[in-house]
Amino acid sequence: MSTPTPPALEDGLRNSLIRKQLVQVIYAADYTAAAIAAPFDEDTGALVAIPAGYVPIGYTTDDGLTFATDLSMVDVTSSQSVEPTRSDIESEVLTGQYVPQETNPAAVSLYKGMPLTGAGALPALGEPWSMERPAFPQNPYYRLLFIGLDYADDGGEIYIVKHYPRARVTSKDDQQWARSTETQWPVTVQAYKDPVLQTPEREWVDGPGWRALAA
Repeated sequence: MSTPTPPALEDGLRNSLIRKQLVQVIYAADYTAAAIAAPFDEDTGALVAIPAGYVPIGYTTDDGLTFATDLSMVDVTSSQSVEPTRSDIESEVLTGQYVPQETNPAAVSLYKGMPLTGAGALPALGEPWSMERPAFPQNPYYRLLFIGLDYADDGGEIYIVKHYPRARVTSKDDQQWARSTETQWPVTVQAYKDPVLQTPEREWVDGPGWRALAA
């Protein structure tokens, strides 16, 4: 009987697939804006222009962006088995958390639950504004676009793009006014299934640096 040759331990290991998001940016739009359909150029993989209606959130803390999935399972147990004989997903909640550092209309609007454009939106940067919290606050839906950028060894861009086509703010952290730290507008947003797209989340990986890995 011949002795089988063990596989090389290095087989299937590719450090080129260990990626970081060196730069992260967030864009937000009112729900009336168009959803993101194709963020990359079909031929080159380059990131295309951000669609009209999407505004940048700006600088965020160096904690970056945190995406969480709260997965809840429901099990069926049987007397003849010590482990569940059936498991099904009961719920799956997708959230994103970030802390804006800029006091700009986009960051403040999401924190306050206000539209980004049109009637009821904050005025342009630098213009005076005031607001009164309504007795029954609104919690509008937005479209959110998250872009992470990394670089390949040849300097080519590698992007991960995540899109929440229907999202709203579900949690806000405390805001502190102090000499020791900047004014922040921390929020947690939750993704909901868009009734047209029939998905709560879209995600893409592309870029010239990513395509170069095929070589």
